Amino acid sequence: MTKLETERPDIRNSRLVLRHVPQVKFFDGGPRCPEDIPFPSVMRALMEYLGEEAYGCRSCQATPPSCRIRCSYSFFIGVSGVASFLNWKPGWENDNVEIMYMSDDTGAPFEHAFQAAGYSYQVYGPEAGRELHRQKIIESIQKDRPVLAFGPIGPPEAALVTGYDDGGDVLVGWNFFQNIPDFNAGGEFEPSGEFRKRDWFNYPPGFSFITVGDKKKERPALKETYRGTLEWMLQVARTPVTFGDRHNGLAAYDAWAEHLLRDQDFPQDNGVLFQRHDVHNSAVGFVAEARWYGSQFLIGLTEGGDDLVHPDAIEDLYHAAALYAGEHSLMWQLWDLAGGNGHPEAWRKFADPVVRRQMVPIIRQARDKDARAVEHIERVLECWR
Repeated sequence: MTKLETERPDIRNSRLVLRHVPQVKFFDGGPRCPEDIPFPSVMRALMEYLGEEAYGCRSCQATPPSCRIRCSYSFFIGVSGVASFLNWKPGWENDNVEIMYMSDDTGAPFEHAFQAAGYSYQVYGPEAGRELHRQKIIESIQKDRPVLAFGPIGPPEAALVTGYDDGGDVLVGWNFFQNIPDFNAGGEFEPSGEFRKRDWFNYPPGFSFITVGDKKKERPALKETYRGTLEWMLQVARTPVTFGDRHNGLAAYDAWAEHLLRDQDFPQDNGVLFQRHDVHNSAVGFVAEARWYGSQFLIGLTEGGDDLVHPDAIEDLYHAAALYAGEHSLMWQLWDLAGGNGHPEAWRKFADPVVRRQMVPIIRQARDKDARAVEHIERVLECWR
């Protein structure tokens, strides 16, 4: 019996839900390592569901000797460009860590990830219309392929549509924000835990999704994937501005630090102070996780032998990985200055200008580590030339 048939054998019916699609969610314990950046987590789950044996997970899955990618989450953190990304739009915007802003091409991280995975894909934006959306989602589910969706709950971050009900009027799936009341108050759920969303096309930013196409006859050689990824990481880190006014890469650290010194941005208004901290805290969490798994991605390059990277590049890969891991530690220092990661009163401590001024040199240290990591990555690439 296939995974499709476990729900309902007659796929012409108005309901079909794929079972055993791995859940994606913010970390809340368990054997799997934290996966709090939606897109690479969704890609990991997709490859796992599609039975791709090349992708493993050291923490909770047995990996056969033939498995060359032992941490698929860190792999997709790397190939998408997330490993070296940071963005800061002037004015305390809430979308500074949305990965579509890492270059002026919003689709670039998705193109790099699917290219590395060896699958074709198709993007459908809001302009395609509700009926075409419904048709393509139903077709994909009937082919036993979950849909990568941006929405329909919470911010426009990656989620997984794993089924439909009422002929497509209701979508079913996993979403990072489905259990957060501020984003899904009164939401409906399947008995197995997946969200149920009616009126999904009216998702405020505009509902868009990606269908997974055919697997290419030959996946790109891992060596070329890694080389292209390092080149992409350098581009992301060294592009100072995207979309006209967004400070990007290394320049984003400077903008972040400068904003902490703008005392006029912190009026005696609890709502504003909470929002300012939320923007700052999102950046802290993103850098902590992206650079940590970025370090694991770089270490992974050293585990493939001389057929992946030149022996002369090994030292620089470890140096870059250590610098990224050092950034992760610096982010914990930022959390500690506000009372600790997840402290309910952190926003109040963050409102204190003395505390913010203590944070500024730490952010600048992180920027310096990032710049040095970029230099080591560039030297790795020189060994390929």
